[in-house]
Amino acid sequence: MEAPRRKSNRGLVARLVLMTAGSFAFGFALVPLYDVFCEVTGIGTRAELSRAATADASAPDVNRTVVVEFTASVPDNGSWEFAPVVASMEVHPGRLYEAHYTAHNLADRETTGQAVPSITPLRAARYFRKTECFCFTPQKFARDEQRELLVRFTVDRDLPPGIDRLTLSYAFYDVAHVAGGAG
Repeated sequence: MEAPRRKSNRGLVARLVLMTAGSFAFGFALVPLYDVFCEVTGIGTRAELSRAATADASAPDVNRTVVVEFTASVPDNGSWEFAPVVASMEVHPGRLYEAHYTAHNLADRETTGQAVPSITPLRAARYFRKTECFCFTPQKFARDEQRELLVRFTVDRDLPPGIDRLTLSYAFYDVAHVAGGAG
């Protein structure tokens, strides 16, 4: 009776070890898969998204107006208040604009936050260029510190004609929680 149970347990342990190893390998594969996804969809590579774009030297298209909406979110377990200063603005493609977000560290300690941007609709992401952004680097905050964070951007003149509204959204995370630290 003991031998079949042992054999059954060994099989179970072997399957669990294989499942754990497969999950670990899949976790490592996610980074290159994400890079391929971003390149294929036109979002850009991680290197392109994490550095500033250059402003277009050509004249803005004053005959076209695009509405850029601003949104913000923080995780439920976060200790931040984070919001855009204005909900939206009308922009002319090719002109440089700036927008501000406010961030407030509600933690009872010094901490570092990181903003993760996204643009919708997805097909418009390649036409939205940030020349300066608080999302490029982690933001250090003192206990209870509150400040405005700047993003300078332009909408490319080549934005397809059917797109007249973009949403710039940021999720703001405590770096310690994202990295798996205790915070």
